Amino acid sequence: MTPAELASLHARCFTTPRPWGEAEFAELLSSRFSFLLTEPEGFLLGRVIAGEAELLTLAVAPEARRLGTGRKLVARFAEAATQRAADTASLEVSAENTAARALYAQAGWTESGRRKGYYRTPEGCHIDAVIMTRALDTPGV
Repeated sequence: MTPAELASLHARCFTTPRPWGEAEFAELLSSRFSFLLTEPEGFLLGRVIAGEAELLTLAVAPEARRLGTGRKLVARFAEAATQRAADTASLEVSAENTAARALYAQAGWTESGRRKGYYRTPEGCHIDAVIMTRALDTPGV
């Protein structure tokens, strides 16, 4: 997927947090630390720095949700991060995004903190970011 395609799908999936633009995706993809995983109806962008992985964003087309695409991408993220020598992973998700929080919990992620009022809605309201973490398996173990 191109940065423009990523931005287009991201805009269909998010209002809070705000959708990322083409330039933001291009910049993240140009980093040697970032990696992109794609499926026909979605994508996941992650990065690994100094043994720590971060799931930056996950987007699945609204019409394709609840069909296993997100679950598949989250599982592939753990594998890709482990292959890049990460042993822990983290992410931030809107406290109001119960579907995503449930998906991550099913994949072994646990809430480890909150950022109060971190996200701002288009209407100006503030929503907490839930910080979730998980340990990653060592390859071959």
